Amino acid sequence: MSNPNLIALSEAGVSVWLDDLSRERLESGNLVELITELSVVGVTTNPTIFAGALSKGSAYDKQVGELAARGASVDQAVREITTADVRQACDVFRATWESTGGLDGRVSLEVDPRLAHDTDATAAEAQELWKAVDRPNLMVKIPATVAGLPAITQTLAQGISVNVTLIFSVERYRAVMDAFLEGLEQAKANGHDLSKIASVASFFVSRVDSEIDKRIEALGTPEAEALRGQAAIANARLAFGAYEDVFASPRWTALAEAGARPQRPLWASTGVKDPAYSDTRYVDELVAPGVVNTMPEKTLHAVADHGKITGDTVTGTAESAQEVFDALADAGIDLDDVFVALETEGVDKFEKSWAELLETVTEQLDRAKG
Repeated sequence: MSNPNLIALSEAGVSVWLDDLSRERLESGNLVELITELSVVGVTTNPTIFAGALSKGSAYDKQVGELAARGASVDQAVREITTADVRQACDVFRATWESTGGLDGRVSLEVDPRLAHDTDATAAEAQELWKAVDRPNLMVKIPATVAGLPAITQTLAQGISVNVTLIFSVERYRAVMDAFLEGLEQAKANGHDLSKIASVASFFVSRVDSEIDKRIEALGTPEAEALRGQAAIANARLAFGAYEDVFASPRWTALAEAGARPQRPLWASTGVKDPAYSDTRYVDELVAPGVVNTMPEKTLHAVADHGKITGDTVTGTAESAQEVFDALADAGIDLDDVFVALETEGVDKFEKSWAELLETVTEQLDRAKG
């Protein structure tokens, strides 16, 4: 029996994706259960998710043993383990992919985060991952760093679907949409079927409140305190306004006429970090047609239990959202510095998780060799 809150969210035009994947989740049937009962139509992964999955349980022991016997390097082992999980998840979502005409049923896999500032290496790895997983419903995740932007264009130009990750500011988001349009224009010139290329732009939410609330506390003024907890939702609503602008442009119309699908905004980092806030606020307050919300399982269950889905809570809010940002600037928050800090921290966190993943797999390979 499907959950009414998540049905309401889906009917309002939000695609519900799960921000988690593990072999245990795949093999236990839990993922199928979430598809059936909680309206989940896609999955995102990242280095932190894989580091967590590999550090507990025994689900990977058999494959690790085979990799050790083959003499695989730790980098090879990590890639074979993660692509195996993603390939299996793609197969689980194949029916969703088919029934939605390729809109949903998508599974995302990230390029090595150590390449975040290397355009050519990122684009090359994206192609390798696309070939290794070999499933049409894969999305390769590429970070929205300055070096990542041309890699996004190059990857889309090859007909590869892309999930752009680590977007924090509306300014960078506009650059991401430009990279997307350029990629599709090149893909068209290269003879690719544009209707087969999908993309989402992962706009991070809760981390914006965490960073700005910390700075509000440091300022300690009544003007600043009055803005606590308002930045993240306002930022996402401004992003949606930018999305509406770009995808109403003549440049986009020409691509749409050639069969292209819009790059959907995806709300990422929607687990609430501050216990003072409602644990469903980054879902309830960000409902709009044609977006994706990828949630940790804890948030998914919270929405199922007590989410307040009241229809579109985003369209037409850009003006009031801009007022929040103007007030933040007036109160003394350096917004440019906030977004630089968030991107730097985001890349660093994924690099650290990747190092943990390599360390865990190294230990498991050594143990398997006995």
